[in-house]
Amino acid sequence: MTNWYAVYTQPMKEMIAAQNLIRQGFEPFLPRFRKTRRHARKIEEFLAPLFPRYLFVRMDPKQQRWRSINGTIGVSFLLCNGNDPIPVPESVISAIQEREEDGVIALDAPSFSEGQKIRVLDGPFAEMEGLFERSDEGRRVHLLLNLLGGQVSTCIGIESVAAA
Repeated sequence: MTNWYAVYTQPMKEMIAAQNLIRQGFEPFLPRFRKTRRHARKIEEFLAPLFPRYLFVRMDPKQQRWRSINGTIGVSFLLCNGNDPIPVPESVISAIQEREEDGVIALDAPSFSEGQKIRVLDGPFAEMEGLFERSDEGRRVHLLLNLLGGQVSTCIGIESVAAA
């Protein structure tokens, strides 16, 4: 019986592992989402793994030579309990696949309420906490930061903040 199993990959080698698993006749599933990166005044979007260092593989351990997965380029190991691979419930994989559109997982933008404390994750205000004011079209949030003895309004990308 075929099930899904979790594979732990080498750092940043999820795509290489998936390609090599395909070459061996396995069916990998690497859920990815659109991520925005800001660097040197440039904004670029790229596909990033939904679960860094993990992917899933569909197989029948009684019919396929699954131990070869551990020797696959890009793979660290298949998650096992003792000598048996641990199946991932089909409902978990189905829930992820239902959110997939054109090979990309659609993520809901986090929703904050006015006055809620939020923390800046990166950039020049990293680790600072502020109060949520509003968002514009889900891409940027406006918040109040305590700077220089007063509250200063600033605008930051939604991917750079989290609830405090």
